[in-house]
Amino acid sequence: MKLGSQGLEVSRQGLGCMGMSALYGPPKPESDMIDLIHHAIDTGITFLDTSDGNGSPPEETRVGKSKGEESHHNDVQ
Repeated sequence: MKLGSQGLEVSRQGLGCMGMSALYGPPKPESDMIDLIHHAIDTGITFLDTSDGNGSPPEETRVGKSKGEESHHNDVQ
């Protein structure tokens, strides 16, 4: 589906990454969260909802690490 007016195409379902940080209880293990991101992308999710205000470490860091590990993850926008 199109997101915004710039022609960006994303999956209809997304992965909300806010719960990966310490905002909902203790921080989650980074390896588990990267596995979750891989699973989401492997099942067709290309919309990962992140925010730099959601905690430490930022979700963007985990998304970046996961993208660097799998070449087909470059489809994530």
